[in-house]
Amino acid sequence: MMRLLAIYGSPRVKGNSDTMMDFFVKGALEAGAKVEPLYVRRLSFKGCIACGHCDEKGVCSQKDDLNSVYPLLMESDIVAIASPNYFYHLPGQLKSLIDRAQALFMAKKLGLFVPDASKRYGFFLGVGATKGKKLFDCSILTVRYFFEAIGVSYGGELCFREIDEKGAILSHPDYLEACFSAGKTLVGKLLL
Repeated sequence: MMRLLAIYGSPRVKGNSDTMMDFFVKGALEAGAKVEPLYVRRLSFKGCIACGHCDEKGVCSQKDDLNSVYPLLMESDIVAIASPNYFYHLPGQLKSLIDRAQALFMAKKLGLFVPDASKRYGFFLGVGATKGKKLFDCSILTVRYFFEAIGVSYGGELCFREIDEKGAILSHPDYLEACFSAGKTLVGKLLL
């Protein structure tokens, strides 16, 4: 069974990026995936403290909610992230989760975690209020490096500008259909 980890990165409940991920998940379910939703806003954890523990041991020294997230990041066939854009980047708590994935990067480097990136994919769903030409550049770059660090090939992104008010994405059924189609297509690609 294909496993999808759906990371809901927004602090806002049922916001635009949540809705985008819901449609991505519906597509993935239709294609036969098993879905594990992960709401970053519900987790209790702190940012990386640069203690160096993972450099030596391949695991984070902090004991918090991310201890249950690491196995999901290691075992999922697809890791999808949905996020709003805050000041041309990801929200702080999502970025802190990504920073803490340094432990998995080090586990990989130490040979304790050996993922096959040719059989694992990641996808990014982004939404932002402004129409800036480079609105998603920082977020996409961070997500790409995050996926690389955890042994996941970048499967692409869908990013939509000028969507701000809660529920505004619902006025764009074509965007939501694209999210649905992306989830379905990505699972289908891995099942081939």
